Order: sequence, then C-alpha cells, then structure tokens
Amino acid sequence: EAVETLAAAALGGGALTHAWLITGPPGSGRSNLAFAFAAALLSPDGRGEDEATLNQVRARTHPDLDVLTTTGVIIRRDDVREMVQRSHYAPSTGPYRVIVVEDADRMTERTSNFLLKELEEPAERTIWVLCAPSEADMLPTIRSRVRVVRLRTPSVEAVARLLVERDGVEQGAALRAARQAQSHIGMAHRLATDPPASERRQRTVEAVLAVHTAPDAVAAAAELLEIAKEDADAVTAQLDTEEREHALRALGVEPGARIPPALRGQVRRLEEAQKRRATRGLRDGLDRILVDLLSVFRDVGALQLGAGVPLVNAEAEEALRAWAVRARPQGVLAVLDAVAQARGRLAGNVAPALAVEALLVTVAAAAGGHIPWPSGLAGAAR
Repeated sequence: EAVETLAAAALGGGALTHAWLITGPPGSGRSNLAFAFAAALLSPDGRGEDEATLNQVRARTHPDLDVLTTTGVIIRRDDVREMVQRSHYAPSTGPYRVIVVEDADRMTERTSNFLLKELEEPAERTIWVLCAPSEADMLPTIRSRVRVVRLRTPSVEAVARLLVERDGVEQGAALRAARQAQSHIGMAHRLATDPPASERRQRTVEAVLAVHTAPDAVAAAAELLEIAKEDADAVTAQLDTEEREHALRALGVEPGARIPPALRGQVRRLEEAQKRRATRGLRDGLDRILVDLLSVFRDVGALQLGAGVPLVNAEAEEALRAWAVRARPQGVLAVLDAVAQARGRLAGNVAPALAVEALLVTVAAAAGGHIPWPSGLAGAAR
C-alpha cells in the first residue's frame, strides 16, 4: 500500500504534497522506500526505472537529491539550517529537488521547530521526505504538515525469502536469522552473513538467562556492555579507517606522513565526528541488546500462558522453559516493563552501566520468584 501511494504520487495519479513522513518499525525499510520515491521523482519516466538516475540516487550523488542523516546521537540544528538553505535552490536537471531526512526522530524539539518553519512555507519545487519509527516521534505541529505513509513489519517468511533470493543465504539459516531478528531486515542480513554478530546475540541470551542473583546481575551487565562495545566496534572500526585514509588522500597527505599543521583542524573535526558515531553505535548496540531481551521474556511469558506461538529464541527453549516454571508471571511482566524503562533511560542519557544493572536486578528478583516493586512504590517504601 505504501509503494502504491508513493508511486501514484510520483506519476501524477495521486496527490503530491510538499512533505511526507514515512513511518514503520526499525528494519521495515523506511529509508529504502524514501530513496525509491526520490528516484521516481527525479527520473525522466517518473517510475524510478532510469538506470542513470537510480545509480546516482544509490550513490547519493544526484544533483537534485540532498540527504540529511547523522552518525551522532542527534541531528544538529546547524545541519538542518544548511539543508533548509539548500531546499531553496532550483532543481538543476528535473522538476523537483528532493530532501530525505533519515532518522528524523533524532531531531531535538528546538531543531524540529526550525524545520517546522520551512514546512509551513516550503520552496515551490522542493519535496521533503522524513523517516521516523512512528508519528508519535515527531512534533504534532510537524505531523499536521506532512502526509504520512505507514510501513508494517514484514513476516519472518518474507524476510527469509529476501535473504535467500538476494543474498544467497541457505533457507534454514535465513529463517533462523529472520526469526531472531524479529523481522528486522538489516539485522536479519547481519545475523545470516556475519557469524560473530550471531555469536554475540547468542552470548546475550545466555547471559541474561543465567541471572539468578544480584551478583549475577552485576556480572551480566558488564558482559552485555562488553558485547555492545564489540558490536559497535565491529560496525565502526573499518569505516573509521577507510574514512581517515580517504580524507588524508583528499588532503594530499601520503600514508604514514606527518599531517601539516594547516590541515590538523580538518582531521580533528573528522575524529570528533567519528567519536560521536562511536557513542551512537554503543547506544544503538545496547538498544539492540534490550530488544533481544524483550524477545527472551516474551518467549518466557508465551510459555507460561501456553500461547502456542513460535518462540523467537527457539535454540534456548530448554532454558526458557526452566525460567517459565521458576518465575511468576507477574515477575516476567515486571521484567518486560523494566526493559522498556531501561530503553527510556538510555535515550535520556542515563549512564549505560546503571541502566542495564537496574534492569538485570529486576531480572534476578523475577528469577527468584519475587515480584519486583513498581518504581513508584519502591521510592515510597524507601
């Protein structure tokens, strides 16, 4: 339905508004759809099938395409200001200038208000395409000025089929990766094609299921933080090296040569950007771990209820059944609430170690058959 809506708008068969918001859960393909829409708008045929345009959009080099994204925790106001200025440039080769804003939910309220002014009085031939997990992640004033297109989570079978057909993954491995990734397309690809990533996920599940006491919780928190760091390093290390080498070549610095004082400022800015990306990578890695923990205790709850639904973590079924027998259902619900609270704390800049330890103490209480106090009652009791 989302593809049909945007295809009709690009071809003139539907309403083409100046601003769109593509929403959907992580891994549902928001960015892919945004760039496919951009290719259709920028193609001479209006269908996004012109090979030259497609290649330019894929490489992000089309003269009428601008992309606003971030490697940091938030999208900076200066970056939005620059994009707003570019939105008033006339298209150079086609009828439109298209601006894609990935992870628009990473804008602060102040930055969002700056973009709002542009959406209220947009340039005549500019199309904005914002991407965010949900409408609730955007200010109500922005939601009222965009047309929303919603994506759904694809089925496990659909994601597995993609891995088989596109990436040549064996059918069984594709189904296992799609199930463990909970239909997150990018994560399923990673689990199916990167053995260390799959191993790190297995360590995550084993670590949390082994928590029975408070000391276990502290030890498991350290283990999960180390897994998140390893995951972030695996994603960013190679990219950092390639970026630095490319930047030095562009500046005319030979490999291994001393960087001239006049160029050190540019190299320092690159290093600062890489540090911001590393911070975001660690937080994103922790959030992926917390999503995996949600799946673990979802499985425990499903077994307790006799729901008869497929387990996300079928490989750990024996340990999950032991947990389902030992823990009380109310304790499992308390853990699920604690995971959601930990994700909120991380988003609010709470120290990762404290957020994860607090969560795993709740897990330890549930493992012992205790019902953890709700946070408000705990405070009152103290």
